[in-house]
Amino acid sequence: MNDTVPNPSRFETGHSVQLLLAVFLITAALYLARPLFEPIAFALFGMALVWPIQKALEARLSKFAALSLTILLTLVIMLVFTMAIVWSIDDVVHWTIANIASIQALYERWTLWLAGYGIFITEGVGQYDASAFVGVLRTIASGANYFSGFSIAVFLLLTFGLTELDDFRTRLDSLAPKIGQDICRTTAEIAGKIRKYMMIRTTASIVTGLAVFAFTFSISLDLATAWGIISFVLNYIPYVGTLVAIVLPVLFASVQFESWQMALFVFFSLYLIQFLIGSYLEPIIAGRTLAISPFVMLVAFFFWAFLWGIPGAFIGLPVTIALLTICEQHASLNWLAKLLSAD
Repeated sequence: MNDTVPNPSRFETGHSVQLLLAVFLITAALYLARPLFEPIAFALFGMALVWPIQKALEARLSKFAALSLTILLTLVIMLVFTMAIVWSIDDVVHWTIANIASIQALYERWTLWLAGYGIFITEGVGQYDASAFVGVLRTIASGANYFSGFSIAVFLLLTFGLTELDDFRTRLDSLAPKIGQDICRTTAEIAGKIRKYMMIRTTASIVTGLAVFAFTFSISLDLATAWGIISFVLNYIPYVGTLVAIVLPVLFASVQFESWQMALFVFFSLYLIQFLIGSYLEPIIAGRTLAISPFVMLVAFFFWAFLWGIPGAFIGLPVTIALLTICEQHASLNWLAKLLSAD
């Protein structure tokens, strides 16, 4: 009789294949069902931020009053944030309309300059007229409408989530006390790390916005306040937001000053501000505070930006923080958390 001895390597290979298949299926589900998962992820993100405020208010007020004030404060913050974005975009659009002739002249000069070096812009790409500008405005309006609807969905999910959170924890403890305690401990740790991350990013965004405003105001660049607000907002979107926050003022500076030397000066100055704060100091501080490798932060940005676009670029690192915290709490996945840690 031949006894068959299990081959450990075969079991390990099968386990690896199953793990890769699970990761692929989850990634595909997140990509295909992004309209469903995006607002849920942002609502959970918002709950992690405002939950301590609600608990602090419950120590002095009734539960209903604390919940109402928390929701009202969240609504006010979202409205102020949205109004700042809308005001800045509106200011930029009005300035563009008022200076459309200068923009047209600059475009023609650039086209002639490129043609002198044998670079000809094709008619389909290079033609610049009123219809193209109207198309840009329509794209901006469409994006603003989507952002408004998305914000309303997130706010509703956040409101109902805060209302049901205590009852959900009670039901979970009654069904499975041990599991309920583990989940509560893990979620509390995730929320704490996310709040630390947002504190670091908000501080960096404020410093960036003030620095950009001070610089653009000092050189008498139009829309200095708008550039400061735009830099503050876009700093929440790593890398891509930084690029846009640099390119836009440079384009407007080239129109206003009609000097490529001044445009280069604005470009290098804004790049220096963004690099020192957003690309150097902030990742180092966040990596040390949250014990996450800067390389992992960069990979997380590209991965979630691929899955969910701009919303993914914003929320990618908080989601990665949550996943790594969950890995830390499980012995079988603890090695992955240590591997991706900055320690």
